[in-house]
Amino acid sequence: VYQRFSEIFEREVAVFFVATGTAANSLALTAYNKPGGISFAHRESHVIEDECGAPVYFSGGSRLHEIDGALGKIDPHNLERTIGRFAPEIVHWGRPMAVSITQSTEVGTIYGLDEIETISAIAKQYSVPLHMDGARFANALVALDTTPAEMTWKRGVDILSFGGTKNGCWCAEAIVLFDLDRARELAFLRKRAAQLFSKSRFVAAQFEAYFKGGLWLDTARHANAMAARLAAAIEDSATAKLAWLPQANEVFAVIKKAEAERLQTAGAAFYDWHKPHGFDGHIGEDELLYRFVTSFATTADEVDRFGQLIA
Repeated sequence: VYQRFSEIFEREVAVFFVATGTAANSLALTAYNKPGGISFAHRESHVIEDECGAPVYFSGGSRLHEIDGALGKIDPHNLERTIGRFAPEIVHWGRPMAVSITQSTEVGTIYGLDEIETISAIAKQYSVPLHMDGARFANALVALDTTPAEMTWKRGVDILSFGGTKNGCWCAEAIVLFDLDRARELAFLRKRAAQLFSKSRFVAAQFEAYFKGGLWLDTARHANAMAARLAAAIEDSATAKLAWLPQANEVFAVIKKAEAERLQTAGAAFYDWHKPHGFDGHIGEDELLYRFVTSFATTADEVDRFGQLIA
């Protein structure tokens, strides 16, 4: 299966299986750790908000620095302005260690290929590697109708957290290294983090099935299609407002709290979400922003039944 990863990415890569996306992100960033190191990520990214400080813990105290940008994506101008503040000769401030982007983002948006390349160029200007949190890698890939190589190393990505769990796998994530010089280091980091499986074949077997016949792409296309179907139902609704157009498999809507409770009582599964940076839509006092996630298992009938509830 390691060879299959290399075929998919059109070059030799080093692959390290881990159990969770948090482990993948934390170890990927730790692979580039240095004393006083600072990793830059979007202020609402999973790395910043949802990993309980794991990247800081595994790296032995490196910092995470928040970067602003609309709807989950790093603004290149903000990144360049921020990263440029840290002069490498001034020990008090720390020094840039890595830049991390999420593809697709926590709010369902996607970096275009040119956007990835722009952020990579800024990182490389400061001799900093680019990490991609690809928990929803397949969803972004099929949405852009591109190749894994084009969305990663050909655009300047150095290390990737390759997600399987959100697209049908169980306890199966992979760190994909394009910078092979770091592979030996990462092997020890994974072992120290208790992420080296005694029976790695149970993870490898999942990825073998995942890739066979393009299954991983089919499941992602299905999830994205169900999200588009759901978004269309919300747009036609008299009781819900689509917050922004989904680009992958996450849909956000503004709904009155009482209406949301009615929908949940009827069996709909979704939850409220904080207002993301850059969202300029109106949310009334009696409303909240809600997040819906579709998957390989979501059916058209389920989406249509929800559409009937909000019609």
